[in-house]
Amino acid sequence: MTITTITSREFNHDRGGAKKAAQKGPVFITDRGKPSLVLMTAEEYRRLTGECLNLAELLYMPGVESVELEISTLSSELLRPADFS
Repeated sequence: MTITTITSREFNHDRGGAKKAAQKGPVFITDRGKPSLVLMTAEEYRRLTGECLNLAELLYMPGVESVELEISTLSSELLRPADFS
């Protein structure tokens, strides 16, 4: 893990660089020489806080949009009215 420290001015001029650095470790952003903010990935934040993922995040699969889903039809034997008596 790499810890990076940048000034708020540097952050304002190169947000993309700060985001890339956050992939490798926390980025401390200073204001007048004192740390004021920390930039990190959402995954790292969840790990530190113990925050649970929501259902959509748990089910997310990269590349799922290219998967073909085949749904077979049910036979007529299985399709009958429910008996609630």
